[in-house]
Amino acid sequence: MPLLLLALLIGTLLYMWLSRRNSTLTRACRWRLDRTGGPNHYICAACRATMDPPAGKEPRDCLKPPKV
Repeated sequence: MPLLLLALLIGTLLYMWLSRRNSTLTRACRWRLDRTGGPNHYICAACRATMDPPAGKEPRDCLKPPKV
């Protein structure tokens, strides 16, 4: 039983690490599709950054400049 709980804990932590590793989105970054700029033009509602990713992809990175 303890080995099963340990395997479950390791699996959960591995899943959380892998899901976080693939995205740099923050709570402040909210991408919205804006078709006035093109068929695949996105604007961040928080910082007004723009991005034109390849067709079928959505932005996953926050472009807000880091605080100094």
